[in-house]
Amino acid sequence: MTIEQDVQDVTLDQLVEWANALVVPGERRILGLTGAPGAGKSTVAEQLVTALGPDAAVLVPMDGFHLANEVLIEMGIRDRKGAYDTFDDGGYARLIATLRAQRVDDPVVYAPRFRREIEESIGSSIPVPPTVPLVVTEGNYLLLECDAWPAARSRIDEVWFLAPDTDVRHARLLRRHEAHGKSPQDAAFWAYGSDERNAQLIESTAGRADRIVCLR
Repeated sequence: MTIEQDVQDVTLDQLVEWANALVVPGERRILGLTGAPGAGKSTVAEQLVTALGPDAAVLVPMDGFHLANEVLIEMGIRDRKGAYDTFDDGGYARLIATLRAQRVDDPVVYAPRFRREIEESIGSSIPVPPTVPLVVTEGNYLLLECDAWPAARSRIDEVWFLAPDTDVRHARLLRRHEAHGKSPQDAAFWAYGSDERNAQLIESTAGRADRIVCLR
């Protein structure tokens, strides 16, 4: 990476403290976590939401907006699943706008969830009560400056870029792919192929983050 000089070494407790500062009862704030594939976005987001508690925070991942496999096959880009143009970025931006505008007397909003075991998204899977002050969202392309991604970013209060060591990130990717049924050869194909191409693009956006952090 070319951003090492900007990386803050942090603990989970520090991240929880920073996230808690965004919790304002009666108001809606959105915190975004981004980083390359294998950066630990899902894990850290879940840890933050758990630490803050269900009355304070809810997790709404970007991954719920993966285009369906049948759509990717029809478009001829199934082998590129995970690239920025294989998501419904407009749908994600509209959901973030809806969540940002949600007030305490509004109805519950339901967000989609991506299920890795079937490689598909399931709609209306995550309820977001209007009384929860902080929405945590995580995904690869929160800082990308094309298509509808900037519209989503404009409604997110802070975005933190997770920047672990590259070797750590690669090892996580290999374990993840194998855990979801890929052979070691296929896991390496995805981790060092499509995932790595996406990682280079994502890392080029790090300078637009509010914080660049490495969890120790």
